[in-house]
Amino acid sequence: MSLMEIKNLTKSYDEGEISTLVLRGLSFQIDKGEFVAIMGPSGSGKSTLLHILGFLDKQSGGEYLFENKQASAYSEEEVSRVRNKKLGFVFQSFNLLARTSVLENVKLPLLYSGLKEELWDGLARNAIEAVGLSHRLHHEPSQLSGGEKQRVAIARALVNNPEVIFADEPTGNLDSKSGEVVMEIIQKLHSEMGHTVILITHETYTAEYAERIIRLRDGMVESDTKVLNRRTGKLFKK
Repeated sequence: MSLMEIKNLTKSYDEGEISTLVLRGLSFQIDKGEFVAIMGPSGSGKSTLLHILGFLDKQSGGEYLFENKQASAYSEEEVSRVRNKKLGFVFQSFNLLARTSVLENVKLPLLYSGLKEELWDGLARNAIEAVGLSHRLHHEPSQLSGGEKQRVAIARALVNNPEVIFADEPTGNLDSKSGEVVMEIIQKLHSEMGHTVILITHETYTAEYAERIIRLRDGMVESDTKVLNRRTGKLFKK
Protein backbone atom coordinates (compact mmCIF):
# COMPACT_ATOMS: atom_id res chain seq x y z
CA MET A 1 0.00 0.00 0.00
CA SER A 2 1.41 3.36 -1.02
CA LEU A 3 2.25 5.50 2.00
CA MET A 4 4.05 8.32 0.21
CA GLU A 5 4.04 9.25 -3.46
CA ILE A 6 5.79 12.10 -5.20
CA LYS A 7 5.20 13.13 -8.79
CA ASN A 8 7.54 15.46 -10.68
CA LEU A 9 8.57 17.04 -7.36
CA THR A 10 10.67 20.21 -7.51
CA LYS A 11 12.18 22.48 -4.89
CA SER A 12 13.95 25.77 -5.43
CA TYR A 13 15.30 28.39 -3.07
CA ASP A 14 15.08 32.05 -4.05
CA GLU A 15 17.51 34.67 -2.84
CA GLY A 16 16.82 38.02 -4.40
CA GLU A 17 16.79 37.54 -8.15
CA ILE A 18 18.72 34.28 -7.92
CA SER A 19 16.78 30.99 -7.87
CA THR A 20 18.57 27.73 -7.06
CA LEU A 21 16.83 24.54 -8.15
CA VAL A 22 17.63 21.75 -5.66
CA LEU A 23 15.14 19.02 -6.63
CA ARG A 24 14.46 18.56 -10.33
CA GLY A 25 11.32 16.53 -11.01
CA LEU A 26 11.54 13.51 -8.71
CA SER A 27 8.93 10.77 -9.01
CA PHE A 28 8.61 7.59 -6.90
CA GLN A 29 6.48 6.05 -4.18
CA ILE A 30 7.26 4.47 -0.83
CA ASP A 31 5.01 1.71 0.48
CA LYS A 32 4.07 1.04 4.07
CA GLY A 33 6.66 -1.14 5.81
CA GLU A 34 9.59 -0.45 3.47
CA PHE A 35 13.15 0.27 4.57
CA VAL A 36 14.46 2.75 2.00
CA ALA A 37 17.90 4.36 1.92
CA ILE A 38 18.18 7.63 0.03
CA MET A 39 21.80 8.11 -1.00
CA GLY A 40 23.81 10.69 -2.89
CA PRO A 41 26.75 13.03 -2.60
CA SER A 42 26.66 16.28 -0.67
CA GLY A 43 24.35 18.73 -2.41
CA SER A 44 22.31 16.07 -4.19
CA GLY A 45 19.09 17.07 -2.39
CA LYS A 46 18.81 14.23 0.16
CA SER A 47 18.00 16.32 3.24
CA THR A 48 15.78 18.69 1.25
CA LEU A 49 13.74 15.69 0.13
CA LEU A 50 13.50 14.35 3.69
CA HIS A 51 12.23 17.72 4.93
CA ILE A 52 9.47 17.68 2.32
CA LEU A 53 8.49 14.07 3.00
CA GLY A 54 8.47 14.82 6.74
CA PHE A 55 6.25 17.93 6.40
CA LEU A 56 9.11 20.16 7.58
CA ASP A 57 9.16 22.05 4.26
CA LYS A 58 6.99 22.41 1.17
CA GLN A 59 7.80 21.62 -2.43
CA SER A 60 7.94 24.34 -5.08
CA GLY A 61 6.22 22.23 -7.73
CA GLY A 62 4.88 18.78 -8.45
CA GLU A 63 2.84 16.67 -6.06
CA TYR A 64 3.38 14.98 -2.71
CA LEU A 65 0.73 12.57 -1.43
CA PHE A 66 0.83 11.18 2.09
CA GLU A 67 -1.67 8.40 2.74
CA ASN A 68 -3.23 9.21 -0.65
CA LYS A 69 -3.91 12.83 0.32
CA GLN A 70 -2.17 15.82 -1.22
CA ALA A 71 0.23 17.36 1.30
CA SER A 72 -0.99 20.79 0.22
CA ALA A 73 -4.51 19.83 1.34
CA TYR A 74 -3.46 19.27 4.96
CA SER A 75 -4.33 22.11 7.31
CA GLU A 76 -1.68 23.41 9.73
CA GLU A 77 -3.43 21.51 12.52
CA GLU A 78 -3.41 18.30 10.47
CA VAL A 79 0.28 18.74 9.63
CA SER A 80 1.10 19.12 13.33
CA ARG A 81 -0.89 15.97 14.10
CA VAL A 82 0.86 13.97 11.36
CA ARG A 83 4.32 15.10 12.49
CA ASN A 84 3.59 14.29 16.11
CA LYS A 85 1.72 11.00 15.78
CA LYS A 86 2.81 9.42 12.50
CA LEU A 87 6.40 10.60 11.96
CA GLY A 88 9.52 10.19 14.07
CA PHE A 89 12.79 12.00 13.34
CA VAL A 90 16.38 11.05 14.15
CA PHE A 91 19.01 13.63 13.20
CA GLN A 92 22.79 13.52 13.01
CA SER A 93 23.15 16.17 15.71
CA PHE A 94 20.90 14.35 18.26
CA ASN A 95 18.99 17.56 19.20
CA LEU A 96 18.74 16.62 22.89
CA LEU A 97 18.04 19.17 25.62
CA ALA A 98 21.07 19.76 27.83
CA ARG A 99 20.71 19.52 31.62
CA THR A 100 17.61 17.37 31.06
CA SER A 101 17.48 13.67 31.87
CA VAL A 102 17.15 10.92 29.29
CA LEU A 103 13.63 10.20 30.58
CA GLU A 104 12.52 13.82 30.22
CA ASN A 105 14.09 14.16 26.77
CA VAL A 106 12.17 11.12 25.53
CA LYS A 107 8.93 12.45 27.01
CA LEU A 108 9.09 15.67 24.96
CA PRO A 109 6.93 14.56 21.98
CA LEU A 110 4.23 13.47 24.42
CA LEU A 111 3.64 17.10 25.44
CA TYR A 112 1.70 17.54 22.19
CA SER A 113 0.27 14.04 21.88
CA GLY A 114 -3.05 14.56 23.59
CA LEU A 115 -2.37 11.53 25.79
CA LYS A 116 -2.98 11.70 29.52
CA GLU A 117 0.09 12.79 31.43
CA GLU A 118 -0.04 9.77 33.73
CA LEU A 119 0.77 7.60 30.67
CA TRP A 120 3.90 9.52 29.67
CA ASP A 121 6.34 7.97 32.09
CA GLY A 122 5.49 4.41 31.09
CA LEU A 123 5.60 5.13 27.36
CA ALA A 124 8.97 6.87 27.67
CA ARG A 125 10.43 4.07 29.77
CA ASN A 126 9.28 1.49 27.22
CA ALA A 127 10.92 3.42 24.38
CA ILE A 128 14.14 3.77 26.36
CA GLU A 129 14.12 0.06 27.13
CA ALA A 130 13.68 -0.68 23.41
CA VAL A 131 17.03 1.00 22.69
CA GLY A 132 18.79 -0.63 25.65
CA LEU A 133 19.26 2.43 27.85
CA SER A 134 17.12 1.72 30.91
CA HIS A 135 20.27 2.06 33.04
CA ARG A 136 20.69 5.68 31.83
CA LEU A 137 17.18 6.95 32.65
CA HIS A 138 18.31 9.81 34.87
CA HIS A 139 21.56 10.70 33.13
CA GLU A 140 21.91 13.98 31.24
CA PRO A 141 23.26 14.16 27.66
CA SER A 142 26.64 15.40 28.87
CA GLN A 143 27.04 12.08 30.72
CA LEU A 144 26.40 9.96 27.62
CA SER A 145 28.57 8.78 24.74
CA GLY A 146 27.71 9.80 21.18
CA GLY A 147 26.17 6.42 20.48
CA GLU A 148 24.04 6.62 23.63
CA LYS A 149 22.85 10.11 22.68
CA GLN A 150 21.70 8.82 19.32
CA ARG A 151 19.88 5.93 20.98
CA VAL A 152 18.07 8.47 23.17
CA ALA A 153 17.11 10.34 20.01
CA ILE A 154 15.74 7.10 18.56
CA ALA A 155 13.75 6.44 21.74
CA ARG A 156 12.30 9.95 21.51
CA ALA A 157 11.32 9.30 17.88
CA LEU A 158 9.67 6.03 18.95
CA VAL A 159 7.69 7.22 21.95
CA ASN A 160 4.51 8.00 19.98
CA ASN A 161 4.80 4.74 17.98
CA PRO A 162 4.94 6.56 14.62
CA GLU A 163 4.24 5.03 11.24
CA VAL A 164 7.50 6.34 9.75
CA ILE A 165 11.01 6.77 11.15
CA PHE A 166 13.11 9.34 9.28
CA ALA A 167 16.82 8.94 10.02
CA ASP A 168 18.99 11.74 8.60
CA GLU A 169 22.66 10.65 8.63
CA PRO A 170 22.09 8.98 12.06
CA THR A 171 25.67 7.65 12.25
CA GLY A 172 27.41 10.74 10.91
CA ASN A 173 28.81 11.82 14.29
CA LEU A 174 29.59 8.32 15.55
CA ASP A 175 32.53 5.94 15.41
CA SER A 176 31.98 2.77 13.39
CA LYS A 177 31.17 0.57 16.40
CA SER A 178 28.60 2.96 17.83
CA GLY A 179 27.20 3.49 14.35
CA GLU A 180 26.65 -0.21 13.92
CA VAL A 181 24.79 -0.42 17.24
CA VAL A 182 22.51 2.43 16.16
CA MET A 183 21.84 0.85 12.77
CA GLU A 184 21.04 -2.52 14.37
CA ILE A 185 18.40 -0.76 16.47
CA ILE A 186 16.93 0.96 13.41
CA GLN A 187 16.91 -2.38 11.58
CA LYS A 188 15.03 -3.92 14.50
CA LEU A 189 12.41 -1.15 14.38
CA HIS A 190 11.75 -2.16 10.79
CA SER A 191 12.01 -5.94 10.91
CA GLU A 192 10.44 -6.64 14.30
CA MET A 193 8.20 -3.63 14.96
CA GLY A 194 7.08 -2.94 11.40
CA HIS A 195 8.03 0.72 11.13
CA THR A 196 8.58 2.24 7.70
CA VAL A 197 12.17 3.54 7.72
CA ILE A 198 13.56 6.24 5.44
CA LEU A 199 17.31 6.55 5.88
CA ILE A 200 19.28 9.48 4.49
CA THR A 201 22.93 8.53 4.14
CA HIS A 202 26.06 8.83 2.05
CA GLU A 203 27.68 5.82 3.75
CA THR A 204 27.54 2.45 2.04
CA TYR A 205 27.66 0.41 5.25
CA THR A 206 24.52 2.06 6.64
CA ALA A 207 22.67 1.68 3.33
CA GLU A 208 23.35 -2.08 3.54
CA TYR A 209 20.61 -2.29 6.16
CA ALA A 210 17.98 -1.13 3.65
CA GLU A 211 16.01 -3.22 1.16
CA ARG A 212 15.78 -0.49 -1.46
CA ILE A 213 18.20 2.27 -2.40
CA ILE A 214 17.21 5.48 -4.17
CA ARG A 215 20.27 7.34 -5.41
CA LEU A 216 20.08 11.08 -6.06
CA ARG A 217 22.47 13.17 -8.10
CA ASP A 218 22.07 16.87 -8.86
CA GLY A 219 18.52 16.80 -7.53
CA MET A 220 17.35 13.95 -9.75
CA VAL A 221 16.79 10.22 -9.24
CA GLU A 222 19.85 8.49 -10.66
CA SER A 223 18.65 4.98 -9.76
CA ASP A 224 15.98 3.22 -7.72
CA THR A 225 17.02 -0.33 -6.91
CA LYS A 226 15.69 -3.25 -4.90
CA VAL A 227 18.63 -4.73 -3.04
CA LEU A 228 19.47 -7.76 -0.96
CA ASN A 229 19.71 -6.63 2.63
CA ARG A 230 23.10 -7.99 3.65
CA ARG A 231 22.07 -7.94 7.31
CA THR A 232 18.80 -9.88 7.01
CA GLY A 233 19.23 -11.65 3.67
CA LYS A 234 15.85 -10.30 2.54
CA LEU A 235 15.14 -8.93 -0.91
CA PHE A 236 12.70 -6.06 -0.97
CA LYS A 237 9.51 -7.12 -2.73
CA LYS A 238 6.84 -4.67 -3.74
